[in-house]
Amino acid sequence: MKAHELRQLSDAELLKRIQEEEENLSHLKFQKVIGQLENPMKLGHVRKVIARIKTILRDRQLNPSTEKTAQATSKDGQVEQPK
Repeated sequence: MKAHELRQLSDAELLKRIQEEEENLSHLKFQKVIGQLENPMKLGHVRKVIARIKTILRDRQLNPSTEKTAQATSKDGQVEQPK
């Protein structure tokens, strides 16, 4: 999932997503230990997704005004005027 897609999710959804990805990561680590992991690149990908989500959450904590601006931006990149 890309960063712009993750930014559209709420904080609660992002926290749930982190939990799911961490469970997935532990499952992949277990598969690696027992030798059943088909693609070891998946470990790095899942770690990066977790880091990306945590970065977005931290950015929202530090800059709460940025979240409102991002939500006001439409899909074509134009900023919608508040009504």
